Amino acid sequence: MTYTVLRLLVFAIPLAVLLLLGIVWWASVIAAALIGLCLSYIFLSKPRNAVSTDLYEVRHREKPVPSVDDEVEDAAVDSVQPAADSDSKPPAA
Repeated sequence: MTYTVLRLLVFAIPLAVLLLLGIVWWASVIAAALIGLCLSYIFLSKPRNAVSTDLYEVRHREKPVPSVDDEVEDAAVDSVQPAADSDSKPPAA
């Protein structure tokens, strides 16, 4: 969340300054985007690395974190008696 807010500020502040200087709005938007890109690349490397590390850890977890729904479904399946396997062969007579 912090990284997103910082990125927005790095774009919005130059945009506001350029608009207050009287530059055409579309040129101000393009210039603010370029300025924001450069500033965020230079000054926001630590928050960017923290976000990417968090995303990687969430994506590559060893064990999935069980949710309440998963636990309820597992309990319901465990409480039902196992039915006969449809793939199993009947006993030989």
